[in-house]
This record gives sequence, C-alpha cells and structure tokens, in this order.
Amino acid sequence: MTTPSPRTLAEELRNRSDSGLAGLLRSRPDLLNPVPGDLTQLATRAGTRASVVRAVERLDTFALQTAEALAVAPDPCPYPALAALMAGDAGDAAVAAELPRAVAALRAQALVWGPDDRLRLVRTARELLTPSATHPSPTGLGPAVAEAAAGMSPGRLQEIIAAAGLPATHDPVSAVAALTALFTDRARMAALLDTAPAESVAVLDRLLWGPPYGAVTDRPAAHLQWLLDRGLLLPAGARNVVLPREAALHLRAGRAHRVPEPEPPVLAPVTARDPQLVDNAAASQAFTALATVEELLKEWDLGGPPVLRAGGLSIRDLKRTAVALDTTEQLAAFWLELAYGAGLIASDGEADERYAATPAAEDWLQLPDHERWAVLAAAWLPATRTPGVVGTADAKGRALAALGPHLDRSPAPEVRRRTLTLLAALPPGACVPPAAILARLRWERPLRGAAAAPGAGQPTAPESATAPAPVEDLRSRLAQWTLTEAELLGITGRGALSTHGRALLGTNPDTGTGPETETDLDTGTAPDTWTGPDEATTTTPTAPTAPTDPTTHAAALLSPLLPEPVDHVLLQADLTAVAPGPLHRPLAEALGVLADIESKGGATVYRFTPASVRRALDAGRSAAELQEFLTTHSRTPVPQPLAYLIDDVARKHGHLRIGAAAAYVRCDDDALLSEILADRRAAALRLRRLAPTVLAAQTSPDQLLDGLRAMGYAPAAESAAGDVLIARADSYRTPPRTAPAPVPDGPPSPDRTLLEAAVRAIRAGDLAATAERKPAPAAPSAPGALPRTTSAETLATMQAAVLTSSPVWIGYVNADGAASQRVIAPVRVEGGFVTAYDHTSDEVRTYALHRITGASELADDSA
Repeated sequence: MTTPSPRTLAEELRNRSDSGLAGLLRSRPDLLNPVPGDLTQLATRAGTRASVVRAVERLDTFALQTAEALAVAPDPCPYPALAALMAGDAGDAAVAAELPRAVAALRAQALVWGPDDRLRLVRTARELLTPSATHPSPTGLGPAVAEAAAGMSPGRLQEIIAAAGLPATHDPVSAVAALTALFTDRARMAALLDTAPAESVAVLDRLLWGPPYGAVTDRPAAHLQWLLDRGLLLPAGARNVVLPREAALHLRAGRAHRVPEPEPPVLAPVTARDPQLVDNAAASQAFTALATVEELLKEWDLGGPPVLRAGGLSIRDLKRTAVALDTTEQLAAFWLELAYGAGLIASDGEADERYAATPAAEDWLQLPDHERWAVLAAAWLPATRTPGVVGTADAKGRALAALGPHLDRSPAPEVRRRTLTLLAALPPGACVPPAAILARLRWERPLRGAAAAPGAGQPTAPESATAPAPVEDLRSRLAQWTLTEAELLGITGRGALSTHGRALLGTNPDTGTGPETETDLDTGTAPDTWTGPDEATTTTPTAPTAPTDPTTHAAALLSPLLPEPVDHVLLQADLTAVAPGPLHRPLAEALGVLADIESKGGATVYRFTPASVRRALDAGRSAAELQEFLTTHSRTPVPQPLAYLIDDVARKHGHLRIGAAAAYVRCDDDALLSEILADRRAAALRLRRLAPTVLAAQTSPDQLLDGLRAMGYAPAAESAAGDVLIARADSYRTPPRTAPAPVPDGPPSPDRTLLEAAVRAIRAGDLAATAERKPAPAAPSAPGALPRTTSAETLATMQAAVLTSSPVWIGYVNADGAASQRVIAPVRVEGGFVTAYDHTSDEVRTYALHRITGASELADDSA
C-alpha cells in the first residue's frame, strides 16, 4: 500500500522516525525551548521567521543555492525541475551527484517537505528567499511574469502578446499564461530572440545575471521599445523595468545560479612539514606564551591600571602594557583578554576600581608549565570575547576597550573550533594558506556574519553600476584571528596543527580523525541517525592510555616538548648573568629582585645595578646572603666587580633612616645631614634640621626616599620603633573572581538524554492531540480544544476505564493554570484523585479530579 503524500509539514514530521525527529531537534535546538507539546506545535515553531532565519544561516553554500532555486521554482516543485534549475539544460555531473544531499539536508532541517514529486519550501523560507525589488536574490532573478504583470491593464497585455506573435485571449489571466508559456518554450523563445536587434540582446545580457532591474526614460530607444513591446522587459515602477524570471532562465540555459558550488573548495596547496619540527615550534611558542602571561601578572603584581568608568582599559594603559610586554597594542589586548578569560586578572571592585591579579593567579603560577598552558588553552577555545575587535567602533561610534564590555562575538567558538578542525583534517605536519581556510569557511556558512552588498535592492543601470568592495565578513575575520592566536598559544606551529593541538580538539593525533560530530559542520546539519538508550554506539579509543579529557591529554603531549627548568646561571664580569634556560621559579623570583632583565629569548640576560642591589637589600637580604646566593646558583665564580658592587651598596644602605613625620631623615653622622642640606637638589624636598642627627621634610616618606636615592644616597625606611622596614613586594590580589562566561550563540546543542526525553514527550503529546475519540455529547468541535464533560461524566468515564483497563483522553489544568491534553490509562480512582499511567510523560502520575476539564474514551482502533 502506497503511503499518501503529507498535506502539511506536521504530517510529514508525524511520519518521521524518532531518529529523524532527533536529527531535526539536534540541528535546530531553538525548537526545544520549550519542548513542543505535539508535532503540530513543532511544525508551527519550525516555520516561525526567527527559527527559519537561524536555520537558513547555518546552511552551506550548495544547500542554500538549492533553497534559493526552490524559492524561484513553481510550488510544489518536482525533483527533475529542481535539478534542471541547478544544473541547466546542459547538465552538470557534480550538481547531479550532490543535489540529493542538499535536498536531504533541507528536508532534515524541516525547511523542505513533501515527496520528490512535490517538493515544498517552508512558506517563511520562501518569503525570505524569493527575489523582490527590495530584497534581491543571489540568483539575480527577478519576479515571474505573473508577478510583474499584476498591475498591467488588460489592453496592454493584449498588445504584448500580439507583438510576441501570440493569438489574442479573452482575459488577463490567460494572456499572462500564454506569455509565460512562450518564455518557457525553448524553441519558440529562441525563434523570437533571433528576430531581436543586436542592441536589444546586449541589454538582456547586461540584466541576465542580475540585478534584473534597469531604468528607462519616458521615450525609450528603439531597441528598448522592442523589448518592452514583447514583454521581455516589464514595468517595475514609474521609470524602472525588470527582466521576467522565465525569460532570464531561458537566456541562462535554465540555470538559477551563474556558478553552482556543489562541492566545498579544496584545501590546497598543501605544504608538508616534518611533524616533529611543527611540534617543537609550537612548544617553543607555548613556552613564550606562558612567559608573556607571567610577565603581565608580574607587571600588575602590586595593582594594575584603573578601570574606565564605562569599563575596560584606557588606550594609554593599553600602550603602557604593550611596552611592558614588548609587543604591539593588538597583541597586548590578546594577552590581556586571555588572562582575563582564564580568570587570572580581574577588577578589584573597590571604590577606585583597578585591575589586578586574582587569587587564582597564585595557584596558576605554582602549576607545572604544561598544566599552566592547559589552563590558557581551555579558556581560549570556547571564549566568545574577541580581542581582535579592540580599537574598532561599536554601534554608537565609541572605541571598544580591552577588558571592556561589548567584546563578545557569539560565533567565535564555532569558527575557532571549525578552523582548527580543518587543519586537523590535513596530514600531520601539513598546512595550507589562510586563504584556503577562509574560502572553505565561507562555503560552509555563506550567510553567518556576512556583510550585505552595498546598494542591494536598488534599481540601477547595470552598465553604469560600480559596487565598492564588500566589507570582510565577521566569520572570516574570526578565522584569521584564530590562526594568529593559535600560533601565539603554541596550538599550531609554522601554520600546521601540532600533535597536542589535535589532542586539544579531541582528534586522534596519529590519524587526524576526530569525533563523528565534527563532520556535521560540513553541511550545517546533524546526521539523521540516532540510537535509543539501549543502542550504545561503539567507538575505538584514540590511544590505549589516552586521558578522557582532551585538555589533559594535550597537556601531557606538550609536557616533554617544553624546556626543562635549570637551577643555575652564568655570572659574567660585565655585571650580567646569563640564564641558559628557564629558571626554577624560586630562583627566577629571587634573581628578578636582585637584577634587572636586560634581554629575553633562549637565554635570559640579567644585569646587576646599584638600584637592583638596593632593591634586594630593601627586601631584607644582607650583603653576605646575596654573596652566598650568587655563589650557590652560579656555575662561574662571582666576578670581583659584582662582589664590590654588592658590598659598596650594602655599606651605604640604611645609613640614612627615613620615617613618617610628614617625613624625617635620621642619621648618626651630622656631617652627612649637613651635606644634604647644602645640596641644591634637595630644595624640592623642603628639609630643615630638627636636631643634629634629624632632618624633617614636608614630603611623604616615599617621595623622600625617591628624592634622596636620585641624589645618589642609599636611605632605608624605618618603622615607628626605629627598625628598618623590609620592602618586600607584597602582591596585591583582587577578591576571588570567576572567569567571564562565554555568551552562547543561541540555545546549546541538546545532549542524547534531552533528545530522548523530548522525542518521547512530543510523540506522547501528539498521540493525545490526534488520537481518535468516541463521540460524546459535550465533545469539542474545534481541533485541539480541551474535552469538556461534567464532573459526574468525568468520574464515570474514569471508573469505567479502570474496570476495562482502557486509555482515555483528558484535558487537565495544573496548579499554575497551564492547560494540556493527555492520554492516560487509569489504575485507581479514590479520594478525589485518579492514579494513572500518563502516556504523555511516560510515567505513573496522580491527577486531581477537579482539575480535569473533561474525559473521553478513545476509539477502539486507537486503544
């Protein structure tokens, strides 16, 4: 027996398998919020404009071209007619091979329904994609003859068909039909065009691929008049004309698109590199990334710059940070956003709000290098905050600030992961030019974030229209930023995805293969396969001992590639020390206090200066301790100039004592105080002698310390008890802060459990709404209305159903006032309650009799 063709989308969804419904809900998760009560509600929601726009935006280029062709085809459209629109009269093997996939993708997303002999585009999608004067189609086609001639007088229509050599008709409808039949008849249309002047054919050629609109004067030229007389140009306004769709399709040899793109662009040319070299380059960059973030935290250790009133970092502070990190402002914004996204920096929330490291930064600094990298990579991959837009203008023309609001771009995680997935599809160590990646992404999502073409929809003369270069779409910019940022983080090396980068994506580092769900992004649809809870899918593990967490696995693969920390330096006679590799953290911190970093790279160079030695003495170290420290951690003897420098600074250090009066200077050597008073450079400090060994100042202790040190002295601060204050750099930390949460790009993709429950609930609700019921005197007449029976009738129906073990259809209003229809199998009726198995929720529930609006027995064949 042949299954009848569905008359509505709801009927087609009703005929789908559970796996088909699950595929629809997986590819369009917005349909699940909230879960539809039945398949009619699901079909209605699938046809709403917002949902259809979102689904259309996620189509690949060929599926979108197929939908655009259906929008200009007759409704319904047979599959052969659609194939002719896509491949043209000459045919195209690639189009013919890929068209079934495109139609299946559209049908899986409920954008197309009906059998192959009656394909129908969802009404909302047809409205979106059908060309019009204000909304042109990428096909470049204009309105059909019937649409363009809708406002023409019957007399003018008769003149057109007479000039075209057609017999007169009795009404405008038949005249339009005759003209349409002429334009769709290849032989007769070719004979008509053979008589056209060359100038007329040239005009048609200019309008052929769009835009199909042109401007004419009140007295058109002879070659234009020839086209107007025969309906090859129809009025589209006071002084505008349009090339009818049927005539354009004849001139195009039946093709709806100038260049169909059935297959994605090939990722080429492929450059093969040694995978080990790629991994080493990526590991080197990963180590540099850790050093950069660590340097940022050190720069803000005592508190960072203030927060702008509108949020974010000022341009001046961004420049200052870029100088401290020895990088550009754009890259500084990336490192700031990376640390912010990982929860390492945040605002302190004080009245004079400023940025600083968080308590989580302390824990991060204590982790091994590969685990620290994993924290950064795990924060970067799903982040929606996009540092690439820093410095650009928002909708109100204001510059977007680093760490400020309005930096979230919801498509960023999808583009980031898809870009890396394309690299993972290449052989290990291989890379392709960024242009190839961008071309592939544009094919996969041609509408996501694309900029509208300037002047779209305006009727202009094709021969004189000059369109400016289109603005680069957001998706392409996100992909370019992804490639740059992945290289900075050491996920890629020399343009190729590293082994630990593949592991971060959850792909097999040896084969490059990943989870099955990654392939869904090629078409923007989820596979139309779904297994129930008892049909577990068997997968082969990527490695026998691979951790389940991709980030942990990636960190484990990166760990042996990172340089081992060293516990020594090489002291040199020019007051420098060379670290031949990354130092152990305690050694690096201690040496960072005693010396200044002069240069970074494979070997870090530290320089000892009087100021750096004094800094170490201020931190509580004695000269003997410093000498012992250098002797212990240097593979070379301590040079004599360095030893003299330490002893000389230590001898002077603390000879002067400064405390709070506003401030005072105390010294046992009154001659030294007299020397300071006599120095003209001390005038700004406004000193005066209070006693032979004490000077008072009208500046703060900090300013007094800096002033005397600038004069060449080595004062030390002291406490109220007269003890020397140890100037350790106590870290300033914010209160505990959580990292910013990504802004989702629409509803999250449902998991298997939610899909199972949703499909079961929709099926049960549809059964309750569509099950055939026995006629009752109070049965509702409107489809979908709640049953209405008296309390006595409801009670009698329930008691009878308990005795016969038969299901009944009820209307129920819950405590929140929400009404629903349900199919239940009553088990017990007592105390004003009905205990029954609810087919809708697939569980045993209890219902209050007074909340049941009515009950009706199901027909015998439905029971």
